[in-house]
Amino acid sequence: MGWKETAEPVLTRMPTVERPEGHVPFKRKLAWTAGILVMYFFLTNITMFGLATGGAGGDFYGRFRSILAGSQGSILQLGIGPIVTASIVLQLLGGADLLGLDTDDPRDQVLYQGLQKLLVVVMICLTGLPMVFAGNYLPVDSQLAASLGIGGGGMRAVLFAQIFVGGVLILFMDEVISKWGVGSGIGLFIIAGVSQQLVAGLFAVPALGTQVTGFFPAWYGIITGSVELDPFVQSLLFDPGNILALFTTVLIFAVVVYTESVRVEIPLSHARVKGARGRFPVKLIYASVLPMILVRALQANIQFLGQILNNYMTLPAFVGVYSQGQPVSGLFYYLAPIQTRSDWMWFSGAFTVSAEPWQIVLRVLVDLTFMIVGGAIFAVFWVETTGMGPESTAQQIQNSGMQIPGFRKNPQVIEKVMERYIPQVTVIGGALVGLLAVLANMLGTLGGVSGTGLLLTVSITYKLYEEIAEEQLMEMHPMMRQMFGSD
Repeated sequence: MGWKETAEPVLTRMPTVERPEGHVPFKRKLAWTAGILVMYFFLTNITMFGLATGGAGGDFYGRFRSILAGSQGSILQLGIGPIVTASIVLQLLGGADLLGLDTDDPRDQVLYQGLQKLLVVVMICLTGLPMVFAGNYLPVDSQLAASLGIGGGGMRAVLFAQIFVGGVLILFMDEVISKWGVGSGIGLFIIAGVSQQLVAGLFAVPALGTQVTGFFPAWYGIITGSVELDPFVQSLLFDPGNILALFTTVLIFAVVVYTESVRVEIPLSHARVKGARGRFPVKLIYASVLPMILVRALQANIQFLGQILNNYMTLPAFVGVYSQGQPVSGLFYYLAPIQTRSDWMWFSGAFTVSAEPWQIVLRVLVDLTFMIVGGAIFAVFWVETTGMGPESTAQQIQNSGMQIPGFRKNPQVIEKVMERYIPQVTVIGGALVGLLAVLANMLGTLGGVSGTGLLLTVSITYKLYEEIAEEQLMEMHPMMRQMFGSD
């Protein structure tokens, strides 16, 4: 008896959101999407019961927070982290052909979805337990624990229960969006979190006696003379002027929108309907920027492992030396991604970098290699496991009744044509996105948004716009639904 037969009773009984029967009107999809988005913002603003005043002793995800969504100290403490980590595991197992699942088989599809949910639950526990019981990431309210008579351990169990519920909620919120809404829940949550940071980076008004943080309030102070510039050029480029951050943010927006429009269009014609023609676009960023979530999540898990080891043992110096919860030398330091200008710009008087120049250069090179190579590898995995590879694409074109003019109507022939473009474009696009993410982090962006987070937001928003346009087209022309496979 194989593992599928053994696990089938469990995997087939995992709770799931039912798919809609037939076509869902566009307005109803928008209503579901807006409702889940409001629920997401609501949950991110609910502080966990029993958490000490002040929120937490340090964000466990740290600088990865912008791409993993969620909110520190809230019910959605874990954000999409467990979902992404489970996806990484499944991608690796599927890429090595260890699962033995055929995603074209309806039975194996159910098993795959059940396995994914089971892995998400496991990752919620593996991530949430150390977050609550190790270190001081989520300090408990000792007075409340004493008044309830459950002690510190009992209150930590209450915190973990809330984290667990939040992790399961965001899993099903993502599923509701995917089946009943527009786009994907993961993409929507990333857009929501990053947009909050961007708005704060533009318009945040400081409290009395604190430093100006918002771009427009800072420039209002510069123009009126209430904000001093010392030294002048440095203050304009960095804080409070932040011209470099504005330039990087606008540049990333422009580059992503441009690359989304760069494509190779393969002509198609209908085999039975004379004059019916179309094109299959192979975009430069064919796999989208979503594989970047997997790369950054892998880096986040590596740093998470280092923090846990540092909390429970004294690490050798070559493995990692930590200061205030962050690696400052050793292996874990070199594996830590460059997140802000202060991580590398030692020659600028605006920052204090304790590492030697050669150490910083080595760290930048490791991060570049990790993101470029990892981006290409995960892009390939993403294309193959989501039905975007040459074989799956050829079969989809064949099933739609289309063919490539000048070639026989045969899926193997179409596949050979697709193999000329899809694999190469996938690798180039994945590597390009990795490079852009590192450069954006090094130069800095408005609101302290990570380069990966900004890339994801722009690309997901662009694709969401295309999907909304497609939905509107199908609403106006119902016959188009059969072509898009919506009925």
